[in-house]
Amino acid sequence: MQSAFILTLVFAAAMLAMLVTKFWLASRQIRHVSRHRDAVPAPFEGHVSLASHQRAADYTIAKLRFGLLSTAFGTAVLLGWTLLGGLDALNVAVRDAVQPAWGDMAYQLALLAAFALIGGLLDLPFELWSTFRIEQRFGFNRMTWGLYFSDLLKSLVVGALLGLPLAALILWLMQAAGPAWWLWAWAAWVAFSLLMLVVIPTVVAPLFNRFEPLGDGPLRERVQALMARCGFQAKGLFVMDGSKRSAHANAYFTGFGAAKRVVFFDTLLHKLTPGEVEAVLAHELGHFKRRHVLKRMVAIFGVSLLGFALLGWLSGQAWFYAGLGVSPNMGAPNHALALLLFLLAGPVFMFFVSPWAASLSRRHEFEADAYACQQADGRDLAAALLKLYEDNASTLTPDPVYVRFYYSHPPATQRLAAMQAQFGG
Repeated sequence: MQSAFILTLVFAAAMLAMLVTKFWLASRQIRHVSRHRDAVPAPFEGHVSLASHQRAADYTIAKLRFGLLSTAFGTAVLLGWTLLGGLDALNVAVRDAVQPAWGDMAYQLALLAAFALIGGLLDLPFELWSTFRIEQRFGFNRMTWGLYFSDLLKSLVVGALLGLPLAALILWLMQAAGPAWWLWAWAAWVAFSLLMLVVIPTVVAPLFNRFEPLGDGPLRERVQALMARCGFQAKGLFVMDGSKRSAHANAYFTGFGAAKRVVFFDTLLHKLTPGEVEAVLAHELGHFKRRHVLKRMVAIFGVSLLGFALLGWLSGQAWFYAGLGVSPNMGAPNHALALLLFLLAGPVFMFFVSPWAASLSRRHEFEADAYACQQADGRDLAAALLKLYEDNASTLTPDPVYVRFYYSHPPATQRLAAMQAQFGG
């Protein structure tokens, strides 16, 4: 079919363009960071040591070079699943083994599960190398092999318990809800996503980490006073044993409605003063007060609605299957296949709109920083960011083009300059 051939060409061209762009951007970043490795940028002299700056450069370059390998492998796997017929072969094998004895729904769920399992196994060597070689080399990894595989087993069980019922519901809607199935499926996905905002922090996360209430003392008093000033209520303040797995530090909000909670990594509390922790928390509160979280949720739900609508149309087009590597005799509508092909092809085309999303995220970060400088001491926020950049080995000299394409947070130089303009430092 001509339409299938056109789709094959467009998809192949987009995949090649994505690969070339990723390699070009990573190469620019490697060269730029390497050129600036031997001198601390002027704004950070006296605050960041040369040794820390060089460690950050080496860590960044090591991750980028490894990323080139994983990107090439991932592209080859994508090509294998689609245009080279891998998904088609898997579909035939699972269908012949499962459908006669267990029926159509079991076959389609088995296809989804087999695809996810194979994909996870293919990614596993790269995850192990990243964790136990790169992160270990730079002093970040604190995972043991036993803990890693314990987490992996828990993730598989939790993923199956949560993912398979959702997949079964969507597959059933695709079959039973008529031409407008995609609208019902989208509504089910939105409801599931909102439910997870409650379930994950209260049920799932405690399976992997220990969460203890933030103890009484000056820090708790400062945090509670800040939240009162900002009009923010949360179910609790918790400290998570992040040091169990990594030396990286972080803090985050999670939950929805009455389940909202503030979580501090224990590594963060060990590195920052109470005033600096308060400033970091004020930044996170800024995202809520400026409605960034709500805006992102609305944007995600809006884009997903368009995605479901597009899938609703494509799933009934024989050329959609044939153009992405499914043999002609499999060209009849197949709900699990349609989902998998859409999930495989979609990110290739969405990759080219990622700079817009990154730009919006950077703008939100500036707004949250400005809010934090109003509600806490901006100097504390600047000091906290400097410590986190240094301790997390984040490069201070990223390539500007790489930043515009990928960075969800502004580079350190831009963030600190904007803060200093506010507090006059």
